[in-house]
Amino acid sequence: MPPECYIPPTVPGPRGKVANSGASAAQPRAGLGAVQRGRMPPTQPTHGQFALTNGDPLNCHSYLSGYISLLLRAEPYPTSRFGSQCMQPNNIMGIENICELAARMLFSAVEWARNIPFFPDLQITDQVALLRLTWSELFVLNAAQCSMPLHVAPLLAAAGLHASPMSADRVVAFMDHIRIFQEQVEKLKALHVDSAEYSCLKAIVLFTSDACGLSDVAHVESLQEKSQCALEEYVRSQYPNQPTRFGKLLLRLPSLRTVSSSVIEQLFFVRLVGKTPIETLIRDMLLSGSSFNWPYMAIQ
Repeated sequence: MPPECYIPPTVPGPRGKVANSGASAAQPRAGLGAVQRGRMPPTQPTHGQFALTNGDPLNCHSYLSGYISLLLRAEPYPTSRFGSQCMQPNNIMGIENICELAARMLFSAVEWARNIPFFPDLQITDQVALLRLTWSELFVLNAAQCSMPLHVAPLLAAAGLHASPMSADRVVAFMDHIRIFQEQVEKLKALHVDSAEYSCLKAIVLFTSDACGLSDVAHVESLQEKSQCALEEYVRSQYPNQPTRFGKLLLRLPSLRTVSSSVIEQLFFVRLVGKTPIETLIRDMLLSGSSFNWPYMAIQ
């Protein structure tokens, strides 16, 4: 059983909660092979066995650290993650690279969820409900983790604003949303979140009982608590000189919801999938698994 862990009752958890202790997609016109290229083979762990005795990157064998190890191993891309262009914050990416990178990050979020402990055991309707609600938050976390360059001009070009002119008021509002997105990414980067912490944060975000129509709300809540406990144990052992680090990490999560999912769609995906809703793509990714072929409109 996981060790007892204390989470201050005043620390807000995801989606405004107080933490406690405990349709198919548009027909593809061409395959976006780069999205799936370079993936690591998915792990198929036995979800009830988390105490790893070999190769545990956390250098300990507790129940919760084993859980984090499996979260880390579920990442579908290697250590270099989304390409060397991500690691150069001052590099201004072209439109094609921005769209491909965004596709990789969304694909990564769904593939990661499909391979972490407990999520594949949920009913498929629950899996779809959880990812439909949280995909944009997972996207922001991935954007921060890979240090995605967020220069305004290429983003606006990728959004195709020149092709469908907006009124001045709408442009200002759209720019505000871009600024909010940039701020959330920068605040996460300022905390120097490591890969184990990102994995825990993504699990906390994913396992939310706020998703509509869940068949077992209490079970999903328990998975979120397990993920919080794992994060707290990890931070306490790895950052003993930062007693407020755990709270600071949790406090970043409610702010992720200020990033508009519709703006993310407009910025990064309209060129790839047109009017196909991201929620439809997520459902199809889950149902088709590794055979999913990204609907892609060739960029001229």
